[in-house]
Amino acid sequence: MPDKKQIIEVKGTAITIIQVNQSDYISLTNIARHKNPNEPKDIVKNWMRSKTTIEFLGLWEKLHNPAFKGVEFDAFSREAGSNAFVLSPSKWIEATQAIGIISKQGNTGGTFAHKDIAFEFAAWLSAEFKLYLIMEFQRLKDEENSVKKQEWSLQRTLSKINYRIHTDAIKETLIPPIITKEQAATVYASEADLLNVALFGTTARQWRDQNPDKQGNIRDEATLEQLVVLTNLESINALLIRKGDGAN
Repeated sequence: MPDKKQIIEVKGTAITIIQVNQSDYISLTNIARHKNPNEPKDIVKNWMRSKTTIEFLGLWEKLHNPAFKGVEFDAFSREAGSNAFVLSPSKWIEATQAIGIISKQGNTGGTFAHKDIAFEFAAWLSAEFKLYLIMEFQRLKDEENSVKKQEWSLQRTLSKINYRIHTDAIKETLIPPIITKEQAATVYASEADLLNVALFGTTARQWRDQNPDKQGNIRDEATLEQLVVLTNLESINALLIRKGDGAN
């Protein structure tokens, strides 16, 4: 699956952001173009020559990367800062198995770094540019969160509508004419929990007992993806109940 790519504009410079293992990676190449449009690679290499930079990269990897090669890092750390020291992103990645920086080939490639590292690079380049970068990045994240909340709200509404269709099918097909309200409630809950267990791995009561601090119910805490599946399950089960082949 291709990387999800987004572009923000910072001080007139287009900055590409990609998703890698559900984390945001920002183009160091694009950031460097703000300083040197013609030779952005040289800007990145100059940044990586610094002992402070190597120490920061090494610490980040130790915190986030169990496979990070500490011995190779120690060698770079000893040499960093000397006039003869030169280090490219690809050499750093290959030698230490680093994951905080990645290199992508092709016309749309370049050097990308986890947002923590990209912000550090931007600060080295220009304190002003870093602040504008953070501001635009946060604006992008706020917009994404707003869209996700709207999508979740819509899907939750659809699941509630389908729940009514589901309960109507239960009432018309599974509940006898003569039955108490308590017995009817048990049938409704039983059918709902068949779907809950299939999707969430637990019943509504079990979830409530395990989450006494939550205000809503198990479905109010569902992810957008889970709500999409739940809506489909309710529709399908309602049809099967009416056909006499329901989950019960």
